[in-house]
Amino acid sequence: MAKKRPQTKAKQPQLKDGEIPVVGAREPCPCGSGRRYKACHGRAAAHAVTELVQRPFEGLPSEGDWVALRELVPAATVELNLKESLPEGVPSVTLATVLPMAWPALRRDDGSVLIGLQNDTASGDISRDLADTLQRALTAQPGTPIQGRRAPADGPRLQELLDPEGAFEPVVHSGFEFWVPDTAHSTPEVTASLERANAAAIPTVKLSGVDAAYWCETPDKNHLRWVMPYPEEQLLDALARLHAAGRSSLGEGTRLVGSFRAHGLTVPVWDLPTGVTADDVEKPAAEFAERLATALASDAPLAPDERRARGGLTNRQVTLS
Repeated sequence: MAKKRPQTKAKQPQLKDGEIPVVGAREPCPCGSGRRYKACHGRAAAHAVTELVQRPFEGLPSEGDWVALRELVPAATVELNLKESLPEGVPSVTLATVLPMAWPALRRDDGSVLIGLQNDTASGDISRDLADTLQRALTAQPGTPIQGRRAPADGPRLQELLDPEGAFEPVVHSGFEFWVPDTAHSTPEVTASLERANAAAIPTVKLSGVDAAYWCETPDKNHLRWVMPYPEEQLLDALARLHAAGRSSLGEGTRLVGSFRAHGLTVPVWDLPTGVTADDVEKPAAEFAERLATALASDAPLAPDERRARGGLTNRQVTLS
């Protein structure tokens, strides 16, 4: 009986990492290793997509306002400035907190683009997902909503598409009428979505004297929520120093009650009496910013009462993202 000759496979060309295309997870990896894609080059791609980016807006102009619009502000818009010229037929690109029907983006009939910020994202990098949505919206047909998807792991981030020197000036709205230029001709679905969104919107005002601070009105009391760019441990130490010294309030009847943690930044929160408006806290907030700058500059160990104050602030910290 003749011996069975060993079969030989034609040697596949070995590709460089940058040349490996994306294929199905269970398909052979195009690199020629003989393993399935998900166990070979797909592993790194999947990790890149799912890895959580703690500060997705770092490096963008007004990082604190990006965080506030993502997590705290109901209705606001900002005109975005791109590094490259806008494509022909796209007069403007506007970031919005929320869009009708929770669309990730919308190419309006006039060609302008609206990008929604407060949407669920498919990967761990909000910046990459938003950049992917933006690029697809720029080439969509006018009058087309953009659906969500998982952005390619090697796709650009917002930091690569937006002008780093461009202004970022949020305009806070009392409602969501900016969704449609002519509400009389909107679809029933959009009209219903608009009514629901307006009913749930909390009155909010951006302070003009300090960065990324937003006053809001609720039935029982008002609040000031202030997104701060400082390292968390340094900021909590500084807030504790001021709190222990009785200098952390924004005036009579106000109280620093804790903080949020959102997208890598810390957001101190003050309770305000119902009658205290955004205008009323403009000056106290500016004065507090000066006191905070002095406290941030101190590297002395915390005194016992300051450590207790810090513990109280830490216990009342809530993570939003």
